[in-house]
Amino acid sequence: MKISFFGAAQNVTGSNYLLDVNGSRVLVDCGYYQERDFRYRNHEPFPYDPIDIDAVLLTHAHLDHSGLLPKLVKHGFKGKIFCTEASADIAKIIMYDSAHIQEEDIKHKKKRHAKQGRKSPYPYEAIFTTEDVDATAEMIVPVKYEQEVQVVDGLKCTFNDAGHILGAAMLYLTMQEGDKTRTMIFSGDMGRPDAPILCNPTTFEKADYVVVESTYGNRVHKPNKDIPNTLARIINQAHRSGGNIVVPSFAVERSQELLFHMHNLLIEKRIPQMPVFLDSPMAVRVTEVFHRHPELFDEETAAMLARGEHPCDFPGLMLTRSVDESKAIAVNKGSAIIIAGSGMCTGGRIKHHIKHNIEKPESTIMFVGYQAVGTLGRTLLAAPEKIRIHGEEYTVSARIEKINGFSAHADRNELFGWISALKEAPRHLFVTHGESEAAKEFGEYINLKTGWDVSIPEYCDEQELI
Repeated sequence: MKISFFGAAQNVTGSNYLLDVNGSRVLVDCGYYQERDFRYRNHEPFPYDPIDIDAVLLTHAHLDHSGLLPKLVKHGFKGKIFCTEASADIAKIIMYDSAHIQEEDIKHKKKRHAKQGRKSPYPYEAIFTTEDVDATAEMIVPVKYEQEVQVVDGLKCTFNDAGHILGAAMLYLTMQEGDKTRTMIFSGDMGRPDAPILCNPTTFEKADYVVVESTYGNRVHKPNKDIPNTLARIINQAHRSGGNIVVPSFAVERSQELLFHMHNLLIEKRIPQMPVFLDSPMAVRVTEVFHRHPELFDEETAAMLARGEHPCDFPGLMLTRSVDESKAIAVNKGSAIIIAGSGMCTGGRIKHHIKHNIEKPESTIMFVGYQAVGTLGRTLLAAPEKIRIHGEEYTVSARIEKINGFSAHADRNELFGWISALKEAPRHLFVTHGESEAAKEFGEYINLKTGWDVSIPEYCDEQELI
């Protein structure tokens, strides 16, 4: 038995791990790289032959975990893709959206590069097409939480609630090879305890091996209760100034959680009623998935539903689907809240809204999620004097705000609290899915507190599971 780390190893995105068990090869996640320094890997051949992969276990639907599944299928994968029912619904939405964005981006990039006399280092073609997504969708096998699945001979998996996004799972694996049996936990992306809408992350008492994320492994978030206060301040300030609030937001979970807080602030009359545009066809479709899976909500949200309210709906909310509807937002008079993707400003409609507002001192760009190194969002957070969008330079005059407590990722203390539920030391713990500094600091923190064997794998590292 062995595990190989082919993504999210001393970086955040591109989650991709390979398990060799009992003569079979099983992937955990097959994610898209979003950091600028690693995006070239999306275009390169996989470090393994997709034809040799027998199955895929998908922790959740975010692009950096599911986004290269169609490429895997395109290059020969013929097995099954196991994930929760909600993840199956959302992953299809995300993969189709990604294929569409690639096609559109290539079209515009060709024209722009020809005009500027530039040439892309990569072919002017999509990494995968909608036809590849069609084929991938046929391979998805939805499972329920806490349902044990026989993945291949010698490997069973149980999906457990990760509290991160709707349908997100922690994987508990039982692996058998000859007379040797080992257990392994993949945290996937772990949510925060007591976050709105979803249930808390599952804890475990024992495992031989643990793979834990570390996105915020060297930080401590502000309490969740600070979010409404900060959100109300930013909204009221922009409204008084007569400007817009532009929110780069992930279509999955973050947008719905943002709507949840706005719903409550409106009910409490802490913010004025104003137009709120959810300008993301993907976020609109994901919100519809939320309506189909009320069984996954926590007690507070279930009580809202019982009162006839929904956490993702309120007066003044407008769901925009078409390009024309999106363009019309720019001529809207008065203050408005514009929520659009992508969450790290790497593509999609958000770039157009930022262009229309970045030079307006009365407007605000409000970040509510993690911004990876090398993304436009991370650059904007540094409040530069100038910014380049679509090849043109803009002066940064708008306010730049960030609400840290919105994160769907657990912080250092919350991650360590989850690890501390283990009643016995694992044989080894791997720290992944974090920038190099965060992963190393969290690994050192765990070792200092527990004395356990901990390592921070690098890209393409391989470890035998003894």
